[in-house]
Amino acid sequence: MKARKISLKAAKPNKLFYFVANVVVCRASDKRCLILKRSDREITHPGRWALPGGKLEWEDLDLNSPTRLNGDVIDFEDAIFKLLEREALEEAGIKIKGPFNFINDVTFVRPDEIPGVLIVFSALYKSGKVEINPHDFSDFAWVNQYEIKKYDFIDGVDKEVRQTIKALGN
Repeated sequence: MKARKISLKAAKPNKLFYFVANVVVCRASDKRCLILKRSDREITHPGRWALPGGKLEWEDLDLNSPTRLNGDVIDFEDAIFKLLEREALEEAGIKIKGPFNFINDVTFVRPDEIPGVLIVFSALYKSGKVEINPHDFSDFAWVNQYEIKKYDFIDGVDKEVRQTIKALGN
């Protein structure tokens, strides 16, 4: 029997994580990547430079609108890519496009003790003028693999930017 609702009632407490996805947005025209300066109000990495991204939300799994029924399992294909498109628009006011390429993953524990799983992808800038969400961010920059070093970024962001630019070809 397929699920009628989403619930944590039957979930094992030791199996729960925040699921977070970030995206290295790269302009193909000049091979520069977008970084955003996190608000000083953030719990994790306040005031540091980061990538657009966010958490998978309950609303992302609308049981009335699955992409496929897989026997009695309800599937949501491309939910992560839709999350990245939504977050790029919400956080930076821009549209992005695939291909979405896997960069890396990190499992972490936040200062408030919530565990998380982070998956990082790269995507191409499609359109829009960057207008950051002032609630979450205080600044933005388009950087190349050398300029990123001038910023106080979250560990690993420089590597993710370099890997994205390299994949586009030097």
